[in-house]
Amino acid sequence: MDLNLDKKVVFIAGSSRGLGYATAAQLAREKAIVIINGRDKEKLDIAAENLTNLTEVKIYPFYGDVTDSEFPEKLLEFIKNKFAKLDILITNAGGPPPGGFESITDNAWQNAFELSFLSHVRLIRTLLPLLRLSKTANVLTITSYSVKQPIPNLILSNSIRAATIGLTKTLALELGHEGIRFNSVLPGWTKTERVNTLMENRAKLNNSSIEEEIIKQSHESPLRRMAEPAEFADIATFLVSPRASYLTGTMLSIDGGMVKGIF
Repeated sequence: MDLNLDKKVVFIAGSSRGLGYATAAQLAREKAIVIINGRDKEKLDIAAENLTNLTEVKIYPFYGDVTDSEFPEKLLEFIKNKFAKLDILITNAGGPPPGGFESITDNAWQNAFELSFLSHVRLIRTLLPLLRLSKTANVLTITSYSVKQPIPNLILSNSIRAATIGLTKTLALELGHEGIRFNSVLPGWTKTERVNTLMENRAKLNNSSIEEEIIKQSHESPLRRMAEPAEFADIATFLVSPRASYLTGTMLSIDGGMVKGIF
């Protein structure tokens, strides 16, 4: 199926590795014009080079921290001067640290709010003028299945990512009449660097090994395994494509059936 993504301009926040990186690769294979982002210039340059070699499509790196309030304006100027429009915005950020309720300080709550909520707000608000220039504009927020089924020892993620879901649904309702779609993808346990870090934390708490914790967590899925990043990327790529033109306000779990609820 041709997803009609040829020459579509895409920005993906937090895409030097993990789910963002995998999504960038799939979008590039579909011949989209992909801008990737990360805080570490050296790592981002390497990611852009690797993606260019992998897909044979030029990848554009844009450095910056999504929690920096000045970052969206700098990005806006870059995209405006380089491409004059934006078709697809994928907002994404690394998750906040693990911890139980009583261990979390006010500062940790504030940092998580900046990372997991305000970064989405600022990017969407700032880039809306460019999105309005596209006939196929849409925004995809990457959150977590924890907004439907809280994950133990991840109270920051469980709480604050839920606000991003509320934001996404509200914007789908408010801006749908302009033809701009808003959806969110809620990944479950996927083989990424962040998941390895979380499994390492669990291993320390449980006096076990990372491998044991991965096996234990995998068995909570009916499929008895974690996802590959490419499996997430395939679905995200379809959602932002013109082929999904009547999907908006959707909160789609990509979790291997880990969420036990019906909806």
